[in-house]
Amino acid sequence: MKQAEVAAYFSRFEEAERMYLDMDRRDLAIGLRIKLGDWFRVLQLLKTGSGDSDDALLEQAHNAIGDYFADRQKWLNAVQYYVQGRNQERLAECYYMLEDYQGLENLANSLPENNKLLPDIAHMFVRVGMCEQAVSAFLKCNRPKDAVDTCVHLNQWNKAVELAKNHNMKEIGSLLARYAGHLLEKNKILDAVELYRKANYFFEAAKLMFKVLQILLLYQKSSFHVSPFPTVSAFSIKKSLVTPLCFQTASALAGLLEEDVLSSTNRFADNAWRGAEAYHFFVLAQRQLYKGSIDAALKTALHLRDYEDIIPAVEIYSLLAVCACANRAFDTCSKAFVKLESLETLSQEQRQQYEDLALEIFTRHCPKNNKNSDLDDVLESGDGKLPVCVATGEPILEYRFWMCSVCKHCMKTKERNNYNFCPLCHCSA
Repeated sequence: MKQAEVAAYFSRFEEAERMYLDMDRRDLAIGLRIKLGDWFRVLQLLKTGSGDSDDALLEQAHNAIGDYFADRQKWLNAVQYYVQGRNQERLAECYYMLEDYQGLENLANSLPENNKLLPDIAHMFVRVGMCEQAVSAFLKCNRPKDAVDTCVHLNQWNKAVELAKNHNMKEIGSLLARYAGHLLEKNKILDAVELYRKANYFFEAAKLMFKVLQILLLYQKSSFHVSPFPTVSAFSIKKSLVTPLCFQTASALAGLLEEDVLSSTNRFADNAWRGAEAYHFFVLAQRQLYKGSIDAALKTALHLRDYEDIIPAVEIYSLLAVCACANRAFDTCSKAFVKLESLETLSQEQRQQYEDLALEIFTRHCPKNNKNSDLDDVLESGDGKLPVCVATGEPILEYRFWMCSVCKHCMKTKERNNYNFCPLCHCSA
């Protein structure tokens, strides 16, 4: 024993080790190699010994050799030893340096919940843009907020909203507003509407629908394309009245919309179905006109005068003039032309065109209506607000009529038999 220690003192390590082994003192030989930092020889001695190896010492040897290779950036070699040494922290680092993300994901899946290594692995996935794996790791360590922030950072907004809803996070309102802003910047307004609708934020969805409506009107889209939007908006506002939560993000969204859009949507919110009525009757009058029901078309068009705040006046009175002329109601037609010629929104060229057309019509026809009924006089004057049939556009004079349970609009009883749904909101009748 003394001779072996003397040999070790004089750096004759091979001789000292041989002496220890000859004395069957493998533990002293291993201790000598540990002091020298020769972990390769330590591992060899542990594996070649006849007795049971110390598991802790075996893991220490494997990890030390793994460190040796990692320090020299030989990550693949290091992985083999870290696996045997069960060093998950260094193993994760090696997988990351090797860009072996499947191995990193497998490692994360093998860890127990709330393991201290999970957040570090999650951040590794975030740095390389692997959102799904990062979210899975964050959720496994009970950090849903970090998971949502990751989705936002990586522009996975749908996933972020879904996580916020599933975990009942208070930040969902501001998150929705940020996502809506992101979509609006890309001019994806309908996607933003769908986002709010799925999240049950109906009031915000209605605001955006009215913004879509204004854009369509700006570009003079067909009324047949425009008409569904006020109805859908009305549905959204109706739902928002029974979903108080929807108003929590109204202020957050306010910054995303133009002031003129907000003011118009606030007017519509006071009477949710007014916009739907306007475009319903606007389309109905055109359908009746092209179908040849000119009398019905005129009666429907007369109602449109109440909706100048929704439909451009030039559209209303142009349609009214056409319907009146077709019906030979030239007095009504004349009033429509007077209104058109006085509109300040028209250019001088447009105004002159209307004046020329009016001159051509009224040099041939006296501006006088055919014989009117008392009902026609009521429609002409606009006095007395009678309920209007949404199927025909005619006032309802009967005491019995059908009323939609959703939009509260009415239809004549005789027309009810021709419809399985409400002509305005299209809900089942």
